[in-house]
Amino acid sequence: MFLRLLRFAIGLPYRVVRKVCVAFPYFRFVEETVSTQTPATLDLWFLQNLVGINKGPYWPVHPTSRVVGWKNISAGIETSPGLMGGCYIQGIGKIVIGDYTQIASNVGIISANHALSDSRVHTPEGVRIGAYCWIGMGAIVLPGVTLGDFTVVGAGSIVTKSFPDGYAVVAGNPARVVKQIDSADCVRHRSPHEYHGFIPADRFDDFKSDHLNL
Repeated sequence: MFLRLLRFAIGLPYRVVRKVCVAFPYFRFVEETVSTQTPATLDLWFLQNLVGINKGPYWPVHPTSRVVGWKNISAGIETSPGLMGGCYIQGIGKIVIGDYTQIASNVGIISANHALSDSRVHTPEGVRIGAYCWIGMGAIVLPGVTLGDFTVVGAGSIVTKSFPDGYAVVAGNPARVVKQIDSADCVRHRSPHEYHGFIPADRFDDFKSDHLNL
């Protein structure tokens, strides 16, 4: 998308622009995440860091999604909230999402409510989502919720309370457990190259200490 516009602007083929960029060690994420569930592409990097659309988050975010308070958000390995279109990720309170958790389009994750007596005031309540979870299309996770590992949230569900034990499918409004998942069947897969968005996993602790409010 953006790189194709850049191609015309500077008169170089897209493949040449891409090849030049990935020659630099900083851009290794392009090749090393290409086969993952959350590829960090040059297009999104340029849109976020140079054009300024969704500027700030250290993970790829779709141009139609919105992330608020990214410094209050810890996104695990291969976890990119808002990578799919139409999401609203509100980090006024703290949000912690585990490794290899996938988030579909049009999902809302909300970590603060307006005060009933004054809508200008927010009351933060942290959200924690475990590893290897799947948040289905159009689902909303409300403030104060904790979801354990291997929680699947059905499409369109409104999660108003915690399911900390995980290993379950929750669905509905309000969401409730509709199916248990046998932990023996669950696979804790790992990718050959692990990234928190654009950042290699072995550098993330330093980044977190320097830039995040967690």
